[in-house]
Amino acid sequence: MRLLLLGATGLVGRNALAQALLHPLITQVIAPTRKSLPERDKLINPVALAIQELLPQMRNWKPDAVINATGTTIKKVGSREAFRIVDHDLPLSFAKAAYREGAQNYALVSAIGASLTSRIAYARIKAELERDVQKIGFKSLTIVRPSMIGGEREEFRLGESIFLWLSRVLAPVLPKGFHVNPATVIARVLVEAAVIGVPGVHFRYSDSLTE
Repeated sequence: MRLLLLGATGLVGRNALAQALLHPLITQVIAPTRKSLPERDKLINPVALAIQELLPQMRNWKPDAVINATGTTIKKVGSREAFRIVDHDLPLSFAKAAYREGAQNYALVSAIGASLTSRIAYARIKAELERDVQKIGFKSLTIVRPSMIGGEREEFRLGESIFLWLSRVLAPVLPKGFHVNPATVIARVLVEAAVIGVPGVHFRYSDSLTE
């Protein structure tokens, strides 16, 4: 099986990449990035500063399955418009191109609270990607909506660090849906969904993403 992995440099994406490379049924992982990844067996790492420039290569990649673990924040990219490009337009373009080349299984990291009617741009754009990917026609589509994601990030986020600490301290009294979701668990769900490809549309919520 050939797997296309988007977002391989992020917290969930790094974990998904590590697990996918070890999976016996995955023969090749195609992970397009803006900066080169360390060389590893089974890994193909196309590199371009503008990721959309790699779209024509889908004809050569011909993935069987796709994992989309892309994600950023409006604060990081500077505007709502830039956020939409990164978290909606680019993933959707890659999803459509992969489907045209024969991909049947798709696994997507979305977010808790994703809603088309939300007043929060982040939640609304996440929901728009969910909606638009469902229109493509994948045989198997898994949408994962984690709560706060736990793991070692390459960048420090003060607010997130405080929330993670509070979540762990209050875990005994918090509803399971508000527990921290480890990146390793989310990655495992994504890889399994991409490989197994259970037909239909499936949602996985935060209460099923805890250890």
